[in-house]
Amino acid sequence: MLRYAQCLYERGIYLKLKFMTRLFDLLYYQLKNHPIPNAINGRDSANNWKSYSSQQVVDASEKAAAGLIGLGLKPGDKVAIVVYKNRPEWLIIDFAIQMAGLISIPLYPTISVKEYAYILNETEVKIAFCGSGDLFDKLSASKEQVASLKTIFTFDEVPNKPFWETIFSTDFKQELAQTKARITEENLVTIIYTSGTTGNPKGAMLTHTNIMHVVKNVAPEMAVTEGDHVLSFLPLCHIFERSASFAYYYKGCKTFFVGTDNLSGSNGDLLAVQPVSFTAVPRLLEKIYEAIYNKGLALDGIKKKLFFWSLELTNHFELDQKSSWFKQLKLSIADTLVYSKWRKALGGKVKAIVTGAAPCPVKILRVFCAAGIPIREGYGLTETSPTLTLNTLKPYGAMFGSAGPTIDGVELFIDQESGKYKEDEGEILAYGPNVMLGYYKKPDINAQVFREIDKKRWFCTGDIGKIVKGPKGTNFLKITDRKKELLKTTGGKYVAPAPIENRIREAFLVAQIMVIGDQQKFVSALIVPAEEALKNYCAKKKIFTTSLEQLATHKKIIKRFQKIIDRCNPEFSHVEQIKKFRLVMSPWLPFHEDGSAAELTPTFKLKRRVILQKYKAEIASIYEK
Repeated sequence: MLRYAQCLYERGIYLKLKFMTRLFDLLYYQLKNHPIPNAINGRDSANNWKSYSSQQVVDASEKAAAGLIGLGLKPGDKVAIVVYKNRPEWLIIDFAIQMAGLISIPLYPTISVKEYAYILNETEVKIAFCGSGDLFDKLSASKEQVASLKTIFTFDEVPNKPFWETIFSTDFKQELAQTKARITEENLVTIIYTSGTTGNPKGAMLTHTNIMHVVKNVAPEMAVTEGDHVLSFLPLCHIFERSASFAYYYKGCKTFFVGTDNLSGSNGDLLAVQPVSFTAVPRLLEKIYEAIYNKGLALDGIKKKLFFWSLELTNHFELDQKSSWFKQLKLSIADTLVYSKWRKALGGKVKAIVTGAAPCPVKILRVFCAAGIPIREGYGLTETSPTLTLNTLKPYGAMFGSAGPTIDGVELFIDQESGKYKEDEGEILAYGPNVMLGYYKKPDINAQVFREIDKKRWFCTGDIGKIVKGPKGTNFLKITDRKKELLKTTGGKYVAPAPIENRIREAFLVAQIMVIGDQQKFVSALIVPAEEALKNYCAKKKIFTTSLEQLATHKKIIKRFQKIIDRCNPEFSHVEQIKKFRLVMSPWLPFHEDGSAAELTPTFKLKRRVILQKYKAEIASIYEK
């Protein structure tokens, strides 16, 4: 059997999808069916593009896998990977780890040395690979506390630091072939530590089947074909971008791995790559919208009027709508004069942007979709590899404000608790081939997050949602909040903060917001203004101050934000309406260089406990009377 499996590898017989059961099978599938001269690409230290062909990716992955075996690593051993910017080497070493039967431990680059030590110790990592910056030093500092960690390799050649290519080997071919042949789709392939809003991170154990199920079922819905350019800049340590990169590879795309620091502008990667598609988090899309809006404010005369007329048209855009000839004419004019310039700023060839990790404001979705830049929102978790639902580009395959219908093979169950949620709402439970094995070394937590119903093992997502009907009777999932983030007023009423936050965040002057009021008489909010938009507003209204902090209590500014609250409040029940708010001028970030507590997780979710503690004085002033 081993010899037969080995022959399959040597002959490269990967002709049909059914042969792809393990993630590294994607290597041979692409090589056999659509080899590409520049399959994966990244910028070198001189900022020039460095490319790997399909054959070179296979060769480098096999040599690195053989080298890992040569280092004495055994199947089941753990190997960590961490970079600041996405790069081709990440994908190559990922494939190599898989082929050697090892388990990858991807790490966020911005977490502390203490968090590194916790994860590396719990998983008993033996080897680590890292990118540039301070990552080698951070790993080295944690190495003193991690007995299992033997060597740290760098992806860049740096004096006195082990270079990753030094492990490349053409030996151990037989051992590698035998190891690959023994690996099944049910084998554990990676442990991904969730960023977590409280407590220590938890490692989600994912198998080849878990991730491959998402790749096979999401790839057909992607707006890409063989040879298309795609951009990858969201962190590969997160399963969202990682599974997308595997899907790109399966589809035969040319993937360009970059960071987020040079996306826009005349020399940015969007114009350089001209991607057909990419993934993004809502906050990035909000920033793009803010940049577009600010450029509109800087225009004069008829150009400015045309810009805001075009922007106003997007407010009434609906998916799959049948517009009158007059409305189509207006959109055509707006497209020629305004929208086309927006598309050009994104490279000019974007067919779809997929967003996830957090709800995307409907206003942002309308603006981009109306401008011919389709955004499709999906939903999932690290624990579900990640995709559970996805809005598609098919006719009637998407609905604004929803997370989309389930992908094939996934089942959802809305678990209601009487008196706690609104009608038809409840905790979302998921079942399917993409649901994780469980959390690593956390049997007590596993017992809490898995529930047996009708002889099926359901994963409790912790998210609150409901099923709504689409225009053609399709079931769409609508996320309403996080179970643990529900507020309960002293009047005994439950309040879901996320819908309120998402609605108010649509206002151009609002960058971030957190609704508060747990065990209080009424609901209030902390609001971080959008700095650039606020400065433009102040210039327009001739409001002059010496610092941003002074604006937090300026009467005209407070009055302007009160108008935003007053406009949104009627959309919610009386108990959900925001009665008071405070402006805070420091943006909430996933990392602070001074080592202070971050207000956001690496995936930009609010760390509510951190924010409550940091702004306890401001919150106390809200409720002191």
